[in-house]
Amino acid sequence: MSKKNKAAENGLVYSTDPSFKIEEDEAVVETLPQAQQKLRIRLDTKHRAGKAVTLITGFIGTVPDLEELGKKLKNHCGSGGTAKDAEIIVQGDHRDKVLQWLLKNGFSGSKKI
Repeated sequence: MSKKNKAAENGLVYSTDPSFKIEEDEAVVETLPQAQQKLRIRLDTKHRAGKAVTLITGFIGTVPDLEELGKKLKNHCGSGGTAKDAEIIVQGDHRDKVLQWLLKNGFSGSKKI
């Protein structure tokens, strides 16, 4: 399907009402300070073909800040992964490394086994 034929993100295709206005509910999410972030670290293998990943959840902030934190954690662990949907996924079991890095850099984190 080409880009020309795709509907808008809000699902609106076309309106014949001349007074119609698109209402955009964009809540501005600001990144909390590091000390107020309550991150949870756990090992996850579900829906990943048995591969273990370290899952960091609970981040409250903007997408660029989430991606930056994810990049720093992946570099520290020497592993791949991704940062999306308010969670960071680091490939492999790096719970201890991630927890130590977060505590060292002023975050509050807890580890679930």
